[in-house]
Amino acid sequence: MTDKDQLTEEEGKYLLSVARQTIEEALFQSGSEPPKDADVSPKFSERRGTFVTLTIDGQLRGCIGHIIPQESLIEGVRINAINAAFRDPRFRPLPKDEFDRIDIEVSILTEPKPLAYTNGDDLLRKLRPGVDGVIIKRGAQQATFLPQVWEQLPDKKAFLTHLCLKAGLDADEWKRGELNVSTYQVQAFEEE
Repeated sequence: MTDKDQLTEEEGKYLLSVARQTIEEALFQSGSEPPKDADVSPKFSERRGTFVTLTIDGQLRGCIGHIIPQESLIEGVRINAINAAFRDPRFRPLPKDEFDRIDIEVSILTEPKPLAYTNGDDLLRKLRPGVDGVIIKRGAQQATFLPQVWEQLPDKKAFLTHLCLKAGLDADEWKRGELNVSTYQVQAFEEE
């Protein structure tokens, strides 16, 4: 991610507050007035890929996003905050009594780039744990893991095996060299 694409810590904290406020408003209909985004940063109107991840006690509680930008950065954070809290099919919708327990992470993505490789061994050599988010695709089946997933799956083979399973493919599909693979990077902000 280039310096011009990087958000400041202040901008990141603002996005975290927007995500939390969006979920809070959906849960409690507090009627609070959202801040004026245009006054904060012109970067928020750029079209960027975003993900919002919710955890409770370090365990995943919801994670939804858009790899390819579909709206402005600020709208992407709002939409994906709602989706992570209430529409992740792996979890029941977030109840009010869990709101104070969630920790929020907002990820801003670079544009995915195709990764050329010849076979499974070549793919393993080219992946950069902790740096690359990975998208795999074969036909209509696809899946992605954010770079943060390397923390739970630091072994490249295990990472790719779990990613194939997430896409509904055979666990060893990555070894055959027939997947379309793209990588991207992330700037992530976590609540303190």
